[in-house]
Amino acid sequence: MNDANIIVYSATWCAFCHAAKEYFDKLGVKYEDRDVESDPTFATESVVKSGQRGIPVIDINGEIIVGFDRPKIDAALQKR
Repeated sequence: MNDANIIVYSATWCAFCHAAKEYFDKLGVKYEDRDVESDPTFATESVVKSGQRGIPVIDINGEIIVGFDRPKIDAALQKR
């Protein structure tokens, strides 16, 4: 499960972003946090990948999950 390539597009004020990152931390899964507020490039990447402006956007090995959707996250992690 730890060999997944995970990117979390988030912002400091986003409660669901914090929940998603805390969930990965609890699972012991490494991820890269990309703050869409601090870097406009990350915001653009997030919109291109998800087709919308909402966050969090979670990229697990190319599978895009919008929002903190634990069942989808678990399913994507189990594919690894």
